[in-house]
Amino acid sequence: MNETASAALRPDDVLQAPTLQGDGQLHHAFFTRAGGVSKGLYGGLNVGVGSQDAPEDVQENRARAAFFLGRADGVIATPWQIHSPDVAVVDAPFGTERPKADGVVTRVRGLPIGVVTADCGPVLFADRDAGVIGAAHAGWRGAIGGVLDRTLDAMEDLGARRERIVAVLGPTITQPNYEVDAAMMEPFLAEDAANERFFTPGRSETKRQFDLPAYIVAKLTRLGAQASFVGACTYAEESRFFSFRRTTHRGEPDYGRQLSAIVLL
Repeated sequence: MNETASAALRPDDVLQAPTLQGDGQLHHAFFTRAGGVSKGLYGGLNVGVGSQDAPEDVQENRARAAFFLGRADGVIATPWQIHSPDVAVVDAPFGTERPKADGVVTRVRGLPIGVVTADCGPVLFADRDAGVIGAAHAGWRGAIGGVLDRTLDAMEDLGARRERIVAVLGPTITQPNYEVDAAMMEPFLAEDAANERFFTPGRSETKRQFDLPAYIVAKLTRLGAQASFVGACTYAEESRFFSFRRTTHRGEPDYGRQLSAIVLL
């Protein structure tokens, strides 16, 4: 861990939300590409264990992120994400078998939890009074499918109260860069006809531009949380973030992932 300590990430290397700072009870970060050791397509702080990056570089990047959050042994509990509504309650570091889930919650102090993304929405949650935190990976499937609802439910099961929960959406692909098939509107309109406002015309009659961040924040607000968005686009800001869609448009063989994580102090 000497290399990690000597190459510690700086506050300027991450994004942080004012609503999750300031009282000494929490530490969090929406990590960017800055400060990592990966090279080539993965240049920077790639934390994706599912990528084809050199495993030793991914582990060093994850260790640097954990060190930033105050965990000197490199531990960050991130699930095996499958675009599901499932949520895991975490009371100890994961072993080699990570749970298949897209949300994690805990009340264990000193244990960072998080999710990895490359366009989908990473949401960090906290109820300071109850000492309960959460993280969720919300792409369009997860967001409409219930991962946000279930993360809030799981936090309440640990003693949180919905009206006290702060939820912050981290770097996510934004509407100008998120073209989808018009048919994708159907489950959103079935949920609520007012969701049509999150779709604007695309380049043809069969395409739409989807505002995933606005949908996530609106849904979290409707569910009773105090929700906000950090206002950063993964697709548009290439020097700061990895993007699955940008990689796909370029025909590149793989892509990196960034971490969003939170810990109770």
